[in-house]
Amino acid sequence: MEHFIVSARKYRPTTFKSVVGQQAITKTLENAIENNHLAQALLFTGPRGVGKTTCARILAKKINQKSTEDDPNEDFAFNIFELDAASNNSVDDIRNLTDQVRIPPQTGKYKVYIIDEVHMLSPSAFNAFLKTLEEPPNHAIFILATTEKHKIIPTILSRCQIFDFKRITAIDIKNHLAEIAVSEEIIADDDALHIIAQKADGALRDALSIFDRVVSFSGKNLTRQAVTENLNVLDYTTYFETTDFLLQNNIPKVLVLFDDILAKGFDGHQFISGLASHFRDLLVCRHPETISLLEVGDQIKTSYFQQAKSANFDFLIRAIDLANDCDLKYKSSKNQRLLVELCLMQLASIITDGEKKKQYRHIISPQHQLAEKKTHYLQTNSEKAATNNVVIEPDVSSNFSDIKENTLPYKEEVMPPKIENTSLEEKSKKLVNQNAERISAFSLKSIEKKKKLAEEFNTLAIDLDKPPEEAFTETDLQVFWNEYIKLLEHKGEHILASQLHMNLPVLKGNAIQVCYPNHTMKVELERSQQDLLNFLSKKLKNYSIILEIDVDEKAEKKYAYTPREKFEKLREKYPLIDTLRKTFDLDI
Repeated sequence: MEHFIVSARKYRPTTFKSVVGQQAITKTLENAIENNHLAQALLFTGPRGVGKTTCARILAKKINQKSTEDDPNEDFAFNIFELDAASNNSVDDIRNLTDQVRIPPQTGKYKVYIIDEVHMLSPSAFNAFLKTLEEPPNHAIFILATTEKHKIIPTILSRCQIFDFKRITAIDIKNHLAEIAVSEEIIADDDALHIIAQKADGALRDALSIFDRVVSFSGKNLTRQAVTENLNVLDYTTYFETTDFLLQNNIPKVLVLFDDILAKGFDGHQFISGLASHFRDLLVCRHPETISLLEVGDQIKTSYFQQAKSANFDFLIRAIDLANDCDLKYKSSKNQRLLVELCLMQLASIITDGEKKKQYRHIISPQHQLAEKKTHYLQTNSEKAATNNVVIEPDVSSNFSDIKENTLPYKEEVMPPKIENTSLEEKSKKLVNQNAERISAFSLKSIEKKKKLAEEFNTLAIDLDKPPEEAFTETDLQVFWNEYIKLLEHKGEHILASQLHMNLPVLKGNAIQVCYPNHTMKVELERSQQDLLNFLSKKLKNYSIILEIDVDEKAEKKYAYTPREKFEKLREKYPLIDTLRKTFDLDI
């Protein structure tokens, strides 16, 4: 174990040179040293594990090597001072540092002070350090390292030469680990190295530590199964199997698979977050421009491409949303297992719900409703007539042959106002009562009865073709308008009732016009206008009326709020009140 740890660590000082993500910073620093353009205060920022402190140590060594002719293997350890600001963040710690800065170096030209996690310094410590940073001695160079640049005060940032370190990509980490495996004669699968690189999350230091640990337990043959077992991570096959069950809407097998995962000691949070990442990887496989975002091995890529063909775009978008929502709610949930199981059941129902939404529904129109009434009426009376031995010719219902149903994709179910016509009901009852009499089909009376029934059917058909449109006056409209207001007050909808009571409607043809002082009132009335129109249409026996709502901001009433405004209102109405105020010398 010690052998492998040493072998991996000896590659660490050169990792930032061999990895593409750090080459630009290295060249910039080397050029600055050669041209004497290096500032005396440097700031290295970036995520943890990307090599900020390591790069600072190498830079300190390079600076002194350029300025002296001493042994090139000299590490200048006495010229490098490191301070952990997370545990030494007080004013006294900074005062001790400034006292050391005054002493020149014994060997070499520069003394380098590396302050790690500099954002942890207290505000008073920052202020104490600011004077030294503004006027440092010629032999002192400060290298500040931090993971949170936004927490450093602007006065410090303005005096530093800033270098931003980026995360190292999983491909670069994998390639570097492959070089180490070859030099150490270790057989490693490409997928196994990919898992280690992804687990490191852009930090080469963590990748080397993981590589050391896995080799120590698995020997010189690294397989994907060995890496997943030692790192306690779920294998790709688990997520592929889970997704297959979800696409098949197989809820029982998904729940059993999740129970097996928990039995193996894995956390439900880890499973659901990994499943969301799996859906993301399937999504990027569907477009050629995003395939480069898929950071997996070549063998696993084939499996991703195959499963991405069976998972459509809508499913993946909805699945990512559900899995991410479960990930966010996991820590705050009291029953975490039930939360994940509910998420899995919702994921398995995405395709089923989508198929239900694609079904077409009929939009119920007034013509459709009337056609159904006609058909029902004819069938009922035909059956009664047949029972009473009355023969009805087929051409009686020929007036309804041109009725067609309007079928459109379902968007919103529109219910028309219910038509109530007492005269039609009376006619229908009259016909039914007449059919109750038993008449012989072979008598002259039956023939006369058949003709009379046909005439009744034709009259009824003419009445049903057009909804009632009786004329009414503006007075009738306002009477029923006030009646609807009382109905709203009885239901407890006082806000809408007061809004309708504010302005009485004006009748212009078949249009009912109302005017309000602002758009808010207009929107509120538009939300409930269907119920209002249904009520008025029923009362006025006219189904062709429409409601027009206008907004006139100039007509908005002015309300009195202050005592002065209230007094002015009263004086306009009662002028003698001003005389009363002057007589008794009253204040407003």
